[in-house]
Amino acid sequence: MKLNEYAGYDAIGLAKLVAAGEVTPHELSEAALSAAHAINPTLNAIVEVWSPEARDMARAMQGGTLAGVPFLIKDLGVSMAGKRSELGSRLAEGMVAPSDSCLMRRFRQAGLVTLGRSATPEMAFSTTTESVQQGATSNPWDPTLMAGGSSGGAAAAVASGIVPLAHATDAAGSIRVPAAYTGLFGMKPTRGRSSSGPMADEVLGAMATHMGLSRSVRDSAALLDAIQCEPAGEPYYTPAPQYGFLREVGLAPGTLRIGYMAHAWNGARSQRTMVDAVERVALRLEHLGHRVEPVTLSAGASWDAFVHATTSIWTAWLANGLDGIAAATGRPLTPDTLEPATLASYQYGINVSAADYLHALDLRNTVTRAIGAWFHELDVLLTPTLPGMPLRLGLYQQGAERLDGLGWTDHVLSHAPFSAFFNMAGTPAMSMPLCTDADSGLPVGLQFAAGFGREDVLFRLAGQLEQAMPWADRKPRVWAGGVAASMPNKSAEPDRNTAG
Repeated sequence: MKLNEYAGYDAIGLAKLVAAGEVTPHELSEAALSAAHAINPTLNAIVEVWSPEARDMARAMQGGTLAGVPFLIKDLGVSMAGKRSELGSRLAEGMVAPSDSCLMRRFRQAGLVTLGRSATPEMAFSTTTESVQQGATSNPWDPTLMAGGSSGGAAAAVASGIVPLAHATDAAGSIRVPAAYTGLFGMKPTRGRSSSGPMADEVLGAMATHMGLSRSVRDSAALLDAIQCEPAGEPYYTPAPQYGFLREVGLAPGTLRIGYMAHAWNGARSQRTMVDAVERVALRLEHLGHRVEPVTLSAGASWDAFVHATTSIWTAWLANGLDGIAAATGRPLTPDTLEPATLASYQYGINVSAADYLHALDLRNTVTRAIGAWFHELDVLLTPTLPGMPLRLGLYQQGAERLDGLGWTDHVLSHAPFSAFFNMAGTPAMSMPLCTDADSGLPVGLQFAAGFGREDVLFRLAGQLEQAMPWADRKPRVWAGGVAASMPNKSAEPDRNTAG
């Protein structure tokens, strides 16, 4: 299979080839590894690659919606037996997972073939993927720019065609931010869809969740079907639709009540490109038959109160986690093992009291109920995913050494002020690459949010918009389909329902 053929398929398209016997999982893995070898030196999206495991290849041959598809796991939040999990940190260098996490077992059961770890900022505590331990991950559209974070490695690998689908996590926008910057589809699901077990019941005050990044809507829907957790032992469980999420992508959404806003809750003004994109998409939604109107919504708390509560939750979790890693590795928590922002956040976190944490959870309750009330009047809220275009690599972290934990968290949240409220509320939100910047040609992501448990609404709308405002023909500067390399080919021409 030539790389331009391989990169032309989305994950479901590749799995169909495997099911039809037109290509083997081994051939797909070889194509993905060839793409990684050619492209990763430019992007630094993948921190470790490995040969596929025999049991995964055997499972891939059994068939399924995603069976045989090359896949990456983020270097954080998921454990694969015998593989390193370093969390983008010198503190955790060399740590090896003793067993599969619940999520990893779901990936294997789906027939996905995991070929490596994707880059993450240290402890995922950033919306750019630039760490001392792993280096900076570049944007395939312009390698001088950030790819976003914290799932920036996954985004760069998928956007460039190395893999069609990759694991990602999201505690404040870490799926949606890199999706917007790299021209991908990214869904943050409802709280209770995926498992962080068995080592944790929930993470970051239940603000963090697992999912993935993809080049097509249907791939993300299929992945969510695959990872939907089972209720036993889970602290949160939200049942899936009877027939799954993949079916929703092809269903008409009906006439939706859609509100839109172009500026975020922190009071900052979005760049003109983002405002224009929101207005353009709002107009297209009207033409598609939806009821669309501008809205002004309160999240139930001031920006400062939201940042303070988030800081208390995040840094308390971070401090506990870093203490555990230090004990496991025997390394001290010092500037030699932690970056300035991480160390400052740790120092803040060890001083968060139980009362502070409970006050933060009280604010989480307030925000959750305020956002829940929005969706009594609306079906969907449209915003920019981000208020501006991606920065040059190296700019995001300038001055980090002068910030304490509160200041750094404010910096992270202010960079992506549209996304984190939905993490606190536990409600689903997705980023779609519906527009481009006229000056640079870079993708522009639009965020759509819905009420608790209503990914069905979002996937139906996403399927409609993918047809009305397609993005599959747009290719980044760094693209596996342009690499002059090939693998043994048994496949026919790509089926036309492909992505990328």
